[in-house]
Amino acid sequence: MYFIKINNMKFHSHIGKYAEEKKIGQNLEIDLKVEMNNSMILDKIENTISYSQFYEIISQIISNSKVDLIETLAQNIIFEIKKIDKEKIIDVIIKVRKLSVPIDGIFDNVEIEMRGSKI
Repeated sequence: MYFIKINNMKFHSHIGKYAEEKKIGQNLEIDLKVEMNNSMILDKIENTISYSQFYEIISQIISNSKVDLIETLAQNIIFEIKKIDKEKIIDVIIKVRKLSVPIDGIFDNVEIEMRGSKI
């Protein structure tokens, strides 16, 4: 077993519960951790999955998504990543951070973490 990670990806999205969030949009940060089956790599890309493929899936989902909840967004990303190769991918863990939320308080962000083995 080994992990492929992409950390602190930044996107602008139009998701959220409120009309302003969908209209103006907001910035998100995403961390992805994919647990891979321990097969022999032998220095060939065919024996693993390119991290660029993970990035492209996430980017496409975010640019097309109009969901209300970051939990739904995370779940959609997990579903699509797991579809790439069910034998090579054991688990997917994703963190989604909203950098600005309509809460009166001082904090950096709001984050959810979701694990794909339970989905």
